[in-house]
Amino acid sequence: MKQKISVLLLLAMICSLLFAVPAYAVGEGNVDGGGGGMGQGSSQNFWNTGNEGVRVTVVRVSDHAVVTTPIDLTNKSISAGIYHFGRVCKLQYSGGVGLSPVKGGYVRVNPSQALPKIISSNGSSNIAAIKSYFTDEQVVRSIANITGMQFDALVNGEYRLLIEPIAYYTFQGVFIATTATEAAMYDEILSGGLRRKMVSLTHKNLPLAMFLETADLGYSAWGGSRTTAASNADIKSSLGLGVVRFKDAPAEAPEVITFDYEYRTNTEVITAVNVSGGQSDPDNPVSVIFNVGGRSYTVSNVYYPNGDSQLAWIRWTTPSEPQTMTITVRVRGGGSVSNGTINVNIVNLNENSPPDPTADDRNDSFTRPSVPRKAQATSTNWGVWRPWWHAYWVWHSMGDGDGYWCDHGWWEFDLDRYSASLSASMTIAPDAKAPTASGKNMKSGYGFTEKVSTRVSTNQNSAVTAAQNAVTYFPEFQYHGFWRLLDRMGSGYNMTHEFKVNRYSTYGNRTHFTPIWYPDGSYTPYTWLIDCWTPAGMLSMNLTDSIIISGNLWSDWHIAPQNPN
Repeated sequence: MKQKISVLLLLAMICSLLFAVPAYAVGEGNVDGGGGGMGQGSSQNFWNTGNEGVRVTVVRVSDHAVVTTPIDLTNKSISAGIYHFGRVCKLQYSGGVGLSPVKGGYVRVNPSQALPKIISSNGSSNIAAIKSYFTDEQVVRSIANITGMQFDALVNGEYRLLIEPIAYYTFQGVFIATTATEAAMYDEILSGGLRRKMVSLTHKNLPLAMFLETADLGYSAWGGSRTTAASNADIKSSLGLGVVRFKDAPAEAPEVITFDYEYRTNTEVITAVNVSGGQSDPDNPVSVIFNVGGRSYTVSNVYYPNGDSQLAWIRWTTPSEPQTMTITVRVRGGGSVSNGTINVNIVNLNENSPPDPTADDRNDSFTRPSVPRKAQATSTNWGVWRPWWHAYWVWHSMGDGDGYWCDHGWWEFDLDRYSASLSASMTIAPDAKAPTASGKNMKSGYGFTEKVSTRVSTNQNSAVTAAQNAVTYFPEFQYHGFWRLLDRMGSGYNMTHEFKVNRYSTYGNRTHFTPIWYPDGSYTPYTWLIDCWTPAGMLSMNLTDSIIISGNLWSDWHIAPQNPN
């Protein structure tokens, strides 16, 4: 099924800013690239070499949060009336943002210090020039100015630049701007319609213009082909991006981050790879074999049409002890996988619980921290190719009216679409043993309880896990350094989570004690709900709730002279 973009006509806007003369490098580029020939276009579907640009986004290293509105840089005088999908970066799409088509209102910046060539039309990479450009001090200063960042803050190690190649091209007679990720998502909406017309640009030279040399910002380094068209899944997961790093960020407490895969101990997970190459159908089936910790898992009958790909995945439970593991993946029956060796880090989040608060604790220099926001994805989707036989009967004559019918048919493919979504709520309340608490109000020094209620919805239960882990961070520790891994209360898609029994609780309650020195006002713990695994990655949510601190437990104590009688 083909769909056309529905559009709204917006007021045109063009923005031009000047870049100064280049100075010296202030960062390090994590960028590599490839490409190949362009093939043939048509009057309705074509791209002119040089119609390109770059989308730049400032990202915080600690939680991969997008902290500025992305900006589009180009050497071309692109009309503001072009069709586009807004200024949305790859991280935001990975977090669940959908395509939002727009006509008009396109904002781009023309630097006087011209961009180097971004998209190769003949396979000749221009990565050295791209790295040099985006690590030049004056270019970075101008990016800071455009995005509203202070230059010193941008380069202090707490932030990175996410850069994505953009192509401006004509598709179905309409001039359009897309990043590689947007092209892949648009192609999925069109059931392959963009790939059929523009494959050399949208699925080869645009996504292969930039990819990572080493894993960064939750994206893996690209180890696949540098010269052939990529699948939509590979583009969304690993292609069409580069990263500029600045000096090392300040040391921080351990937290949940993503490697190739990072899992928690004793957790049910999904590990997936992308299979492509040739065509896999019931006459020529492909199987994928995963070897995990000495055990083999075989995924049979992995089908996909020629020129496309299919996710293959296994569902397994991680060990109870933290460790690193190497998962090897091989294909039987033709084709190849996106990653034949998967490095997995399995961590234990139950090792940094807070210390016992004491009655004489003080923190005179305490300032209220901002509530963090870690990577969040509350919905995702994937597809499974379903082959079906297209019969084509041909009469074979043997003369004199004799002959026979023979089926010269072929395999066709339909894409069955699946999805998953995660919703949750977090509620905290004063512990029942806080004698003077009322509603959400309590005195510091007493404890509180927490309940996280989750709900997972999917139309493919076998491919989606529950939201199995919830980790709570606290403002008295500036939301790092110590945390509590909550207990799973029950199982299934409607699982709840509560504090573990506090070993410092006299009554053995599931509670967290607030420090007696905590100032009056709002007290807001933060919870990251994680480990809802799907073939397309992990779903997660940021959750908060608050209580009001008013006074401290010492005011509940009363000392009086003993009655002599």
